[in-house]
Amino acid sequence: MRSPVRSPVHAPLTPTRPVPAELDDESDEDRFTNRPCYQFNHQLLPAWDDKHCSHCRHYLTARCPHIDEFLDDVEDLTPE
Repeated sequence: MRSPVRSPVHAPLTPTRPVPAELDDESDEDRFTNRPCYQFNHQLLPAWDDKHCSHCRHYLTARCPHIDEFLDDVEDLTPE
């Protein structure tokens, strides 16, 4: 026999995927995609593994072989 009241079923809470910022030039986007040094950060959801540097284990760390390139990119955005 079923009860007259149904219990709601809630899906488990999972973080939503961050929306990447729009880039002015597609070549800029390609610069940070699918590099041979890319190693996915397993602290992120597996669905986020899109080969972008921002999901790499070495992203913005001293272990990143391209850290100077990232820092140069940030300096370009700094107002003078």
